Amino acid sequence: MKRILYLALGAALVACSNDKSAGQGAGVSEYAVQTVATSTAELSTKYPATIKGVQDIEIRPKVSGNITRQLVDEGDFVQAGQVLFVIDPTQYQAAVDQAQAAVKVAKANVSTQQLTVANKKALLDKQIISQYDYDVAANTLLLYEAQLGQAQASLRSAKDQLSFCSVRATSAGVIGEIPYRVGSLVSASIAQPLTTVSNLDKMYAYFSMTEKQFLQLTRENGGSEAARLSLPDVTLILADGTVYGELGKVTSFSGVIDPTTGSLQMRATFANPDRLLRSGATGVLQFPVRKAEAIVIPQKATYAIQDKRFVYVVGKDNKVKNTEITVLEQNDGTNFVVTSGLKAGDRLVVEGVNKLKNGMEIKPITVAESEAQRQKSKEHMATKAMPGQ
Repeated sequence: MKRILYLALGAALVACSNDKSAGQGAGVSEYAVQTVATSTAELSTKYPATIKGVQDIEIRPKVSGNITRQLVDEGDFVQAGQVLFVIDPTQYQAAVDQAQAAVKVAKANVSTQQLTVANKKALLDKQIISQYDYDVAANTLLLYEAQLGQAQASLRSAKDQLSFCSVRATSAGVIGEIPYRVGSLVSASIAQPLTTVSNLDKMYAYFSMTEKQFLQLTRENGGSEAARLSLPDVTLILADGTVYGELGKVTSFSGVIDPTTGSLQMRATFANPDRLLRSGATGVLQFPVRKAEAIVIPQKATYAIQDKRFVYVVGKDNKVKNTEITVLEQNDGTNFVVTSGLKAGDRLVVEGVNKLKNGMEIKPITVAESEAQRQKSKEHMATKAMPGQ
């Protein structure tokens, strides 16, 4: 009997111990909570951009022939009127020589006929010949003069064709790609231009804004032109991640919304004194956004369901309530600016929101306390992982 009593007492003690442990494990979980306050938000909006020169002029030949000389190379800076290529002028020089000979023949005909007309006039005055004979001579002179004019026009055209053999830059700028080299047969109908001359004094950065963003911007400012003028100076982030040294200004909107993308093309202009920017380059335009008395919360404190965004607000009883909020589209990748759904003084769960359920009770702790616990846990794990421990 004593043995049975001892066994029963031991079982009861074990049960009590298990109940106590179970009660300790069922405690309320701790979550980092932050009190909502207003502040000045310094955010930015970024748009991918394509960079082009203010003038990207295609250089094309006006005559056909083989390239005999290439006087520039890709990347060279050229002045307006500078010769870039020379096309074989042989046939065009021959055409000039032929036209010059035709002009000489026409001039000789005119000169001879002028003498004939003068002689006919003297004979007519003495009534030796009839008026008809004189008129025939005068009309022949007019014919020869017309032939001379035609020959002179042909000569000018031939000289123009010859001059086109020297392909010149029509503006100052930097030489782009050169797909045709010495020996290539080119003509006015070639698919690619001989090269492109880009004016790099100023550069255009083209980017797109969604129709929704554009409508919001125009409504807020009372028109598209007022909206453009209201936009701040923009920063250009280059392909290597560095910030370009000159600020740009939005100078134009496209008049048409692309129906395939639902976006509107816009253009910012940048000075390019050092010619660092080149046509065809890419970058990112960054627009600063400043909002006073804004409610700024961490993005990790939110979760999305379809196109709506929610947070968990902690009540006085420490129970959480899922609350829908709206935020600005502009953000810095870490925080959101809340436009509705929260007010100053609300307590917000900022970590582990994916583990919460509506109405769940929590134990609020500060962000600093949560970070200290994580650090302590890391140190404990590192100690356990050390050899010999």
